[in-house]
Amino acid sequence: MKKRAFLASSTFLAAAALLTACSSNKSSSSSKSQSISWMNTAEINTLDASKATDQASYEQINNIEEGLYLLGKNAKVQNALATKTTTSKDGKTWTFTLRKNAKWSNGDPVTAQDFVYSWRRTVDPKTASEYSYLFSGITNADQIVAGKKKPATLGIKADGKYKLTVTLEKRIPYFKLLMAFPLFFPQNQKFIEKAGSKYGTSSKYMIYNGPFVQKGWTGSNLSWKLVKNKNYWDKKSVKLDNVKFSVQKTPATDYNLYQSGKLDAAFLDASATRSLKGKTGYTQRKMSSTQYLSYNLKKRKEFQNVYLRQAISLAINRKELVKTLGGAATTADTFDPDGMTTVGGKDYTDTVRNADTKKHDTYNVALAKQLYKKALKQLGKKSISFTLLGDDDDTAKKAAEFVQSQLETNLKMDVSVQSIPKKTRLNRMMSGNFDVVSTGWNADFSDPISFLDLQVTGNSYNYGKWSNKTYDKYVAASKTTSSTSERFSDMAKAEQVLLEQQGVTPLYHPIEAWMVKPNIKGVIYNGAGANYSFKYAYVK
Repeated sequence: MKKRAFLASSTFLAAAALLTACSSNKSSSSSKSQSISWMNTAEINTLDASKATDQASYEQINNIEEGLYLLGKNAKVQNALATKTTTSKDGKTWTFTLRKNAKWSNGDPVTAQDFVYSWRRTVDPKTASEYSYLFSGITNADQIVAGKKKPATLGIKADGKYKLTVTLEKRIPYFKLLMAFPLFFPQNQKFIEKAGSKYGTSSKYMIYNGPFVQKGWTGSNLSWKLVKNKNYWDKKSVKLDNVKFSVQKTPATDYNLYQSGKLDAAFLDASATRSLKGKTGYTQRKMSSTQYLSYNLKKRKEFQNVYLRQAISLAINRKELVKTLGGAATTADTFDPDGMTTVGGKDYTDTVRNADTKKHDTYNVALAKQLYKKALKQLGKKSISFTLLGDDDDTAKKAAEFVQSQLETNLKMDVSVQSIPKKTRLNRMMSGNFDVVSTGWNADFSDPISFLDLQVTGNSYNYGKWSNKTYDKYVAASKTTSSTSERFSDMAKAEQVLLEQQGVTPLYHPIEAWMVKPNIKGVIYNGAGANYSFKYAYVK
């Protein structure tokens, strides 16, 4: 999602404003109504699936819109708009039969043409979708994104109103998982063309075909609600009347709201995590996520020096960083998170780790100083100074300040921290206006390529512009082989290059700790993709 940043932020929301936003609604745990009060740690950026880049936005889209499939518990793919799927023997042609009773919130039927329009719109360079690279492998997608072919040549066509055919240039092992990701959902052409540039900028400039419709989001405010969609084809399965959202920036504040019955779920900070672990309602959310440093090699030529990047990595004590953040985060010595993908009964990340990768992601001040000295000599400098950009939420600030302290203490670098709202930080990254940024990625689907694609030369999410031909070669090879073992071997080799070169510097893998009222049932959480689904949620 994203840049789907894990660490969220929002503009300042005073406690009084928070209480005002929530005071008119009693918690479901006390009212027993089919209504829950939930929180986000980030503001919504957009509801336009073609343009969304962040977790908070895609999470909303996942509940107000629907595609061919939906992800159930443990990322199990279930039919949604597709009632039947057939695949050719070579895996390159997929045919979907669509249900005939699906409607948009304005009463229009959801048809195969809605998928054709949506996909063509997303890959069209005029849309400037940062996620268009995920269409790679679908016939002509790469050429269209590059401006060499017209969107109408994309390998998707409507065979009547309720049959959709997709052709691929090569077999895509994770294609079914992709189809459950909001980027590939249908879009209503008539509504979008009428809304124009306002589409997706607020609740009133949206059309819905999912379990809920959204009410009350103006494009910048920090509270809104999801209301059961009366036109949803499977509305009988939707138990909740509404989900009331508010953005909470400070964990101590949201836990107070939880305790007072104004929230049914609360994100916990380090102190609360330690004291509440094991208590009724305590819940851990394991994310397929990595928080890392990205260096701007275009703006700051110094960061093209591999010794400098390696020195920074070695000067950071990740174990102490995790302790500082609290919660249940784990140290990151790989770009891909542990536990996301299994290869032959073995965790994929175990195939990545070797002596060289461990050498460059292990705390070693002596070696960091040696490499820093080498870098300064090659660069002809006496010292390095830079600004570390990050989000302005509590966790992000702590992480940035810890990195600042480590580099100033261990390498005598001059590091300043700039903490800003996530939306502003994303814009700064997209425009290349940063030195080093602390950012994060949550997998769009449970496969290592969701992470490795990010750092390929020319990828829209490769904000730092790191480039390595060997890395690119291995990633490309993983997409052309028909052998599963060779595919994972190529991805592991690519990641080893990334870690040895410190194209980015992994810091930690977030695991969120929450308190959730025990009578809230049926909320589906998946570590990859759009994390939360409220379709089957209810109050017991």
